[in-house]
Amino acid sequence: MKGGFGCCRLHAMSINIVNKIDDLVKVQHVLVSVSDKTGLALFVPGLLEINPEIHFLSTGGTFSKLKEILGKNWKFNLTPVSDYTGQPETQGGLVKTLDFKIYLGLLTETYNDSHQSDLQRTNGVPIDMVVVNLYPFQQTIAQHNTTPEMARGNIDIGGPCMIRASAKNHLRVASVIDPSDYPQIISCLKANHGCTTLDIRYKLAGKAFKHTAEYDAAIADYFTSKSVDEVRNCYNL
Repeated sequence: MKGGFGCCRLHAMSINIVNKIDDLVKVQHVLVSVSDKTGLALFVPGLLEINPEIHFLSTGGTFSKLKEILGKNWKFNLTPVSDYTGQPETQGGLVKTLDFKIYLGLLTETYNDSHQSDLQRTNGVPIDMVVVNLYPFQQTIAQHNTTPEMARGNIDIGGPCMIRASAKNHLRVASVIDPSDYPQIISCLKANHGCTTLDIRYKLAGKAFKHTAEYDAAIADYFTSKSVDEVRNCYNL
C-alpha cells in the first residue's frame, strides 16, 4: 500500500517538460545583489557597452554601488527591486527579493504561453541574468569570538533562492556567482551580439549549484558543532 501511494503521488505531480529553447538569449534584464562588489565597476559598463538598453534591478548597498557606477543618468538603466515589486524592503534588509514577481521573471520559460501570460498579467519582465553572491557566512565564523547570533545573522536566504532559481532555468537565465567569471561573460556577449549561449549558461549553473551546496554545508557544519548552551548564552531568556 505504501509503495502504491507513492506511485500515485508521483503521477499526480505536475512538472513542466520543456522541448523548445533558444541557444542564444539576449541579455536585457539583469538582477544584481552582491556582498562582494569586486569587478562591478568594469562589468556593468562592459554590459552597457554591448547593449546600452540593458536594465538592472538591484537592492540595498548594491543599488547604491550601481547608481554610483552609472552616474547621473542612472534612472535609464537602474530600478530598485522595491519599485519593481511594489514591496518596500523590510528593516535591516530582512526581506528584499523574496517576491512572486522576481521568481516569475527567473523561472518563466520562453515558449510557455501560460508563463508569458503571467508576465503580462503582473507587468513583469523575464530576467535574463542574475549576478548574486552571498552573505559572508564562512568568513564570519572564521573570525575569533564569533557568536552563534552573529553567525545566524549572516545566513543568506534570498541569495541562495535566486541562485538556485536562475541555475534551474539555465535554459534561459545566466546565474553568475563569481566575479572572476565576469570577463568570460563579457567575451561571450561580444561574440554573440549581446546574447548568452546555452554552453555558458549550463557551465555557470553547475558552478552555482556547487556554490550553494558548499554554503549550506558550511552552515550545517557550524550548527552541528555548537551546543544549545552556546546558543542560549547569546540571549536573554
